[in-house]
Parts: sequence; structure tokens; C-alpha cells
Amino acid sequence: MNAKNQRPGMASGGATYRSAAYTSLLPWQVRERRFAPVGFGRRGLNPDDVYAFLDRVAVDMAAVYAALTESRRETARIKAALRRWQTDQARARNERDQSR
Repeated sequence: MNAKNQRPGMASGGATYRSAAYTSLLPWQVRERRFAPVGFGRRGLNPDDVYAFLDRVAVDMAAVYAALTESRRETARIKAALRRWQTDQARARNERDQSR
């Protein structure tokens, strides 16, 4: 299996490496991307250009999904903490009401 067919970051435990110089693709860049046609005597687009672009899109999508997963984990953690706090407050209120 060549590098083009492998998922990025899977060898390093699922994390995607990205240099500080890397800039994420913006939606308009994806929509407006055009590829050079292949040489004389062939039809279609240059496969190397297409694969390179698809690899870049896949890296950006992986980063978005990783951020979404982390956001969902954080949301679940905050919700659980809020539920515990509300339960503690309700118990304290009930104990105060019973002691009167």
C-alpha cells in the first residue's frame, strides 16, 4: 500500500502531525481549486495534483473531526459536572428544609 492510500497519522497513534507553517484549507479554496489537464494524448486531470489535494483535504478533515471529538468530550465533562453540582445543591436544600 503506498502513502497515498494510507490514512494520515495512523502510525503515530491517530494524531495528525502538522507543522506550524501549515495553513488550513478554507472552503472557498476547495470550491475554486482547479487541476491542470494531463499531457498530450491523455484525457483527464493530472493524478498527482488530484491526490496531493485530496491528501491535504483529508488532513484538514481529520483535524476538524479531532477538534469536534474533543469539543464533544469537553461538553460531556461539563454537563456531568453541572449535573453533580445541581444534585449537590438539591441535597443541601433538602437537608436545610428538613432541619427547619
